[in-house]
Amino acid sequence: MYKGTSAENFFETDAEQAKRTRRAAKSSNKYGDPIVLKSKLLAAIPDPTSPTSLLVAESAGAVRRVNLHTRDTKQVFRGPLTPVTCVAVGGPGGQTVFAGSWDKDVWSWDLASKALARKYSGHSDFVKAVVCTNIGGKECLISGGADKKIMVWDVETGFRLHVLQDQSKTMMAIQHLVIDPVSSGPDAAILVSASSDPHLRRWRIRLDGFEQLKEESPDEPGAVRDTILEHDTTIYRMVFDHEVEEVDLWTSSGDGTAKCLSRLKGFTANDSIQHGDHVRAVVVTDQWVITGGRDEDVKVWDRASGKLYCILEGHYDEVIDLVLLDGGKRVVSVSLDGTVRTWPLDRVGLDKIIKEREDIAKGVEKEVPIEPAKGLMSAEEEAELAALMEDDD
Repeated sequence: MYKGTSAENFFETDAEQAKRTRRAAKSSNKYGDPIVLKSKLLAAIPDPTSPTSLLVAESAGAVRRVNLHTRDTKQVFRGPLTPVTCVAVGGPGGQTVFAGSWDKDVWSWDLASKALARKYSGHSDFVKAVVCTNIGGKECLISGGADKKIMVWDVETGFRLHVLQDQSKTMMAIQHLVIDPVSSGPDAAILVSASSDPHLRRWRIRLDGFEQLKEESPDEPGAVRDTILEHDTTIYRMVFDHEVEEVDLWTSSGDGTAKCLSRLKGFTANDSIQHGDHVRAVVVTDQWVITGGRDEDVKVWDRASGKLYCILEGHYDEVIDLVLLDGGKRVVSVSLDGTVRTWPLDRVGLDKIIKEREDIAKGVEKEVPIEPAKGLMSAEEEAELAALMEDDD
């Protein structure tokens, strides 16, 4: 007998049913000029070969190139049979796409031809973060997994160079990895790792070894702390702020905040944005701090005053990632709702959106429905993915 995978065929609480009904109604909007894909979107990065394209990690088990100008979505990097959670570009000449998957592997492809290349196997649980860097003249891939481990790989040979793990045993599933552009040098990369616990950790990685760095204590002059602890729970995303000379670190967390961690103050919180609910992503420009998260909204904050300037409404499920384009003139949001949406970041464009929302509130709404994205996952896989996205993963 046929068994549908619609949520309507399974037991739901009143709250779950209300949420599903609300999202179904909200899915007809066209805010942000949505490009609709057929699976949940779990990460995105700029496409280095095109200023108008993204590389998007999909729950359908692929990395997809999305051209925002032509709206072409047909170029796909295929291989995994399970959801792809993260994506990066690097390797010799920056011509290799890397993607971590639920199958515990990191897959790679030639960026130009989309031909499948090497697979990096070693994690014992989902791979949740990947980043590329050069260490001592060697192109390296760094991956982090739900197995609480960070692995450093020689891209060319596929040889695993190091396995990083907090000796205190408090480190939980890795959520994100970034390379510090200021502290890193030709012979050593400084990696910052975020995980499902609220601690940030910094690592110095060389070809012949690695060490976990100690941090100056903000409370006790001359003392050190083992980790950077400025949030209350999971840290999902990090981004270095190139708009200031010190290149401070911005973080987004499940505690509902995005914070600026001051390099000059030992990476202690200098500014805090109260987004509300889980903050999945943060990006910054010279004018704005932009956050997105579980409340389905993208919020634009005035950097000078710290005040909320504009709410970009349109997604009908969690906003998972944000990407800046055109030198910070536009921001692109990707969501579990399967849509990619593009928003202006100039004041004229934002003010127009604010005015449109005011008109809608007065009953002047004009919308053309679009067909909601249809997931390709079973109900069991949907539940597993939802559990993965929770704090305690």
